[in-house]
Amino acid sequence: MTAKRRIHATAIYCFDCVRRLGSIREASRSLNMATSAVSRQIQKLEDDLDIQLFERSTNGLTLTSAGESFARHAQIVLKDADRLYSEIDAIKGIQKGHIELATVEGPSIELIPRIVKHFTTRFPNITVGIHVIGSAKMPELIINGEVDVGLAFDIENLRNLNQLWVKRYALGAVVAPDHPLAHKSQVSLQECTTYPLILSKKGLSIHTHLSHFINRIEVSHQIIETNSVGLSRKLALSGMGVAFQTIIGIEEDLAKQTLCHIPITRPSIINSELGVYVRSNRILPVAADYFVRDLIDELNQATGSITPGDAFSATLSS
Repeated sequence: MTAKRRIHATAIYCFDCVRRLGSIREASRSLNMATSAVSRQIQKLEDDLDIQLFERSTNGLTLTSAGESFARHAQIVLKDADRLYSEIDAIKGIQKGHIELATVEGPSIELIPRIVKHFTTRFPNITVGIHVIGSAKMPELIINGEVDVGLAFDIENLRNLNQLWVKRYALGAVVAPDHPLAHKSQVSLQECTTYPLILSKKGLSIHTHLSHFINRIEVSHQIIETNSVGLSRKLALSGMGVAFQTIIGIEEDLAKQTLCHIPITRPSIINSELGVYVRSNRILPVAADYFVRDLIDELNQATGSITPGDAFSATLSS
């Protein structure tokens, strides 16, 4: 019977650092280890696995196909190690740790700053990293362990993703108060084409919802396209045209009546689903677990006060 191959923690830390920095010399500086010691750890790892993990060249080190596969495993192992250290710290009463959050742009404008401020006030020794990305890239980051939790619109159901919280929001036309559509309580997509349009580029869930409508717009129509919800909001504020989004990201504008959100009801109501996601079958580090609980509590309170009457109720599952 072949002896089991053993992969030690030090080798994994060295591998991950070399992967990120692309150099054994830079990794040795970062880890405060001798270059020869880091090199031995990588060599030992390759010997244990019986495969080459890095391509060596004059430009540095790059991952082989096997190295990319092992990198995914290493990130999971290191995240689990962070969880262990966080649990030990929590037992000691230190409550320190680090959280990586991925969010789409809309919640990052108002919701996320408020949630992070509240959380870091309660737990000043816990640091937070925030990635603002499109929904399409979100599942990969969560499943690969690069982030602990994701907040995104319209993520498809995947076996490796666990949806902890979800709520539907009506997509609407967003205009300045002096816009001709501002007085309406509902609007059709066809009515919107009477005016200049501010549209989302591919990669955003809004574009996916409106793709059939977008494809029918005449080429000569006055259109501004952007991949930024924040920029879309500013363009609508300046009276540049009709933008499209949910109320998430324009809560303060609605409260101050500097923007109007008019639900789209024809040809039918268009709902966009905001959800909180983590990787399936993963026990979150203590810090991340605290953060997710705060995130969901804040979302329930915030969305409960700003959701229009035709939005659906939130559901919470574990």
